[in-house]
Amino acid sequence: MKYILCVLGIIAVSILVYFIIYSTGNVQSKSQQTNQTTSSIQSSPQTSTQNQWETKTDDQQPVSITVTPTELGPDSNEWKFEIAFDTHSGSLDDDPLQVVTLSDDKGDIYQPKNWEGPEPGGHHFKGILTFDQIKPLPLFIELKIKNVGGIPERSLKWNLK
Repeated sequence: MKYILCVLGIIAVSILVYFIIYSTGNVQSKSQQTNQTTSSIQSSPQTSTQNQWETKTDDQQPVSITVTPTELGPDSNEWKFEIAFDTHSGSLDDDPLQVVTLSDDKGDIYQPKNWEGPEPGGHHFKGILTFDQIKPLPLFIELKIKNVGGIPERSLKWNLK
């Protein structure tokens, strides 16, 4: 009789633990789904101009860099680029304000004026790099990233006209 009560007690506790873990897992799943929905809302374009510019990626290892112009052209006072740095070896310690420049079809070079994002470090970081608008509007612009991941220079180009 003692053994039967012990076995029933263990079964009852096991069932209770199972339901606690199962219901906690559902709460986490719903929380993750909510976070994913929030992320996709935040990353969706806010203006039609964001939608027209092509995302470009430089996959030279060990660092991959992806850039999407979010505000660009004659109607924008500031030109903004979303930049993501990714690696699986080492730490990303390069300051985008120091390693990224913008050049135009005449060869003029422009320095960024602002970085909105986390401090460099870790394996992944992403933010918005802002430049002043170039006047008159050039035929093309070229974003150059120097000395990231041991690559002397990476170049990503967009035609504006």
